[in-house]
Amino acid sequence: MTTAKLPDPVAAINKPPLRVAIADDHRLMLDGIKRALETAPDIKVVGEAMNGEDMIALVPKVRPDVVILDLRMPKGDGLTTLQQLKKSHPDVKVIILSMFEDSEHIEQALGQGAAGYVVKSINPLDLPSTIRQVVEGTVYHPRGSGGGGATEPVTAQNPGGLTDRELSILKLVAEGLSNLDIASKLYVTEQTVKFHLSNIYRKLGVGNRTEATRYAYRNGLID
Repeated sequence: MTTAKLPDPVAAINKPPLRVAIADDHRLMLDGIKRALETAPDIKVVGEAMNGEDMIALVPKVRPDVVILDLRMPKGDGLTTLQQLKKSHPDVKVIILSMFEDSEHIEQALGQGAAGYVVKSINPLDLPSTIRQVVEGTVYHPRGSGGGGATEPVTAQNPGGLTDRELSILKLVAEGLSNLDIASKLYVTEQTVKFHLSNIYRKLGVGNRTEATRYAYRNGLID
């Protein structure tokens, strides 16, 4: 039986923040993304660029964990820059940021190695959560503020298609904790908990906390 494991509070406190670099050819968008990410205590913006070439030169200097690339940029668009980063820095997770939300653009980006795809109409408050999900291994492509994303394959090691963080939250929900209590326990914002819960409900095909808890017990997701 697979049991959700809670993170070690000490490790969570001592864990270094995720290092993020951003590339967008519009200063207003660049500043907006930076402000949205700076609200998250576990994320640090370590660099910014306004075209693909500058980002390629910037990555080895600032050593980001995650790079956010605008799909349409001069001197190397998002996909071209993505391909170069995958070759020279394969450990860096790349998220494509775009105004396009059609399946063709999304599948093209993910097919070329993007770890996530974010539409520019996304609620800025959801950006930190999206980055966390990408780092945790969920290929994510929220379409606008309504969210949505690609679920992971359902396997014995990954029951219900949930990430480790989602399983942790589901266990706490089953214990009766509120969103605020869960946020405090996991050292995240309440908005992040709500964001994860919406993904949990979607993946499990349930509509609320009670149904999610019942599903979890019936299917052995938690003890």
